[in-house]
Amino acid sequence: MKKSTKLSSLIDKACFDYNLIEKGDRILIGASGGKDSTALISYFAQRAKRRSKLCRMDEAPDFEYKALFIKNDFAPDFPLEIAELFKAWQVPFEKLDVNVLERVKKGQKMSCWWCSTQRRTELLNYAIANGYNKIALGHHMDDLLETLLMNMLNKGELASMPPRLKYEKFPVTIIRPLCYVSEARLIEEAERGGYAGYTCTCNFQDNSGRKEARRLLEQLTEGSQAKKERLFASLKNIQALYLP
Repeated sequence: MKKSTKLSSLIDKACFDYNLIEKGDRILIGASGGKDSTALISYFAQRAKRRSKLCRMDEAPDFEYKALFIKNDFAPDFPLEIAELFKAWQVPFEKLDVNVLERVKKGQKMSCWWCSTQRRTELLNYAIANGYNKIALGHHMDDLLETLLMNMLNKGELASMPPRLKYEKFPVTIIRPLCYVSEARLIEEAERGGYAGYTCTCNFQDNSGRKEARRLLEQLTEGSQAKKERLFASLKNIQALYLP
């Protein structure tokens, strides 16, 4: 579970800037088996271990966490190699079987978006039923910026995926601790940690919109991480006077 100091510090900074992890939190982490969620879970395992060393014997750690994999009825099972890593890291882990195909309504097309929506719903239902007040997702900086471009170009709205989002109707907050981390950094970490290579391989993938946004982001920033970071920073530096 060796991690680069830079990656850990970026996640620590995001947690501090957006107050993502608070005392008494019970956090449910969406686990896919991919590099993003695995890096996030590795961070939580390390942080929990650090906290347990700092606490006295009669004190409980300041937060709890659990990784949950939503297994649908057509995609591959959770990678055995990643599950073994979780055991070595002492990560609380559970798998939940969900029939996504039977939820597709007549005339509706099965898609990545629909599957993602159903898995997010199951994470939310599990969190509420089991007393988790936060759900941690593995979206990184590139994901947030791609979503920004997709919303601007396709919906005509200035919106992305915030690092911290409190649901109005549910007692749950969504957190994204990887918001300061680039995908390139996560790829490096996955290769270093030995968990690179797993991606969704179902027959319903249709990521053309996301792929186009990724291409445009790379073109806009010329592949520069510094420019991506400035683009992200602009979302917190709104000059309303100079907007329509």
